[in-house]
Amino acid sequence: MDLKNKKVFVTGAGGFIGSHLCSKLLDQGADVTAMLHYNSRSDWCNLEFLDQEKKDSLRVIKGNIEDSSFMDLNTKNHDVVFHLAALIGIPYSYEAPLSYVKTNIQGTVNVLEAARKNNIGLIINTSTSETYGTAIYSPIDESHPMQGQSPYSATKISADMLAESYYNSFETPVITVRPFNTYGPGQSARAVIPTIISQLLSKDKIILGGLSPIRDFTYVDDTARGFICAANNSDRIGEVINLGFGKGITIEDVAKLIMKLTGIEKDIYCEESRVRPKNSEVFHLISNNDKAKDLIGWEPEISLEDGLSETIEFVKKNIDLFKTNSYSI
Repeated sequence: MDLKNKKVFVTGAGGFIGSHLCSKLLDQGADVTAMLHYNSRSDWCNLEFLDQEKKDSLRVIKGNIEDSSFMDLNTKNHDVVFHLAALIGIPYSYEAPLSYVKTNIQGTVNVLEAARKNNIGLIINTSTSETYGTAIYSPIDESHPMQGQSPYSATKISADMLAESYYNSFETPVITVRPFNTYGPGQSARAVIPTIISQLLSKDKIILGGLSPIRDFTYVDDTARGFICAANNSDRIGEVINLGFGKGITIEDVAKLIMKLTGIEKDIYCEESRVRPKNSEVFHLISNNDKAKDLIGWEPEISLEDGLSETIEFVKKNIDLFKTNSYSI
């Protein structure tokens, strides 16, 4: 599918990955409707970081994917839906699991039903590497068992299974992409890399949760490009496709690499309150991205060092935006 002049609907468009995806879709010549979560403010969340020309090119609407009527009405006459809207903070899922059920499960049903009723040509459903849980084998391919090690991951597993069920039951044209840990400019201190950078620049020490978990970090431009590669290969409906770099690194070593790149050294501390419950921690996540290479022609292009350098510069320029007392990985 060539996305040029296609009417594209993006849920979660104001989020970290969603805003980068909207930018790349505009580069492709798509006609983009960017859906933001309704609130009383007039801000466009991370879409504010787009240049003015791109902001002028977007159609922005505000609503809630938990409202089926809203989704039915607003997805009409679109060719593609990129579904990224979700609650994603793992620590909050321990405290408010029902919120995750409503947004991640019910919201996904509403997107799938709206797409089915409105004969949408393609849905790109967003999963997460957290659905795999701690690796039973590594690198993790798409056949790896899914393990609900947090309420968040359990709701995303459910959403993925719903997408699969709609494909099997109704031939709904859906592809599920499964990003591993994405990072880059625009990500908040909810995530570990901007947490490290912002603490390094503004605090006298770095306080994190677990230091030993291994993560596979993929730069946001590569991840967003993976979504577009999936859409460009719409004959791959029904597939689940990993979007990960394919290399693992511990959280502690990421912090040390960031210190090397900034030329700033500070002590790193593990704070017990930031550590996930023992059976909920995902200790080892490394992607096997062979399927993405073979089926949609995607592979990551941006090294961790280059991506971190871009992210460091963004945090430096926007340090006032970062809340250094929030954290998850």
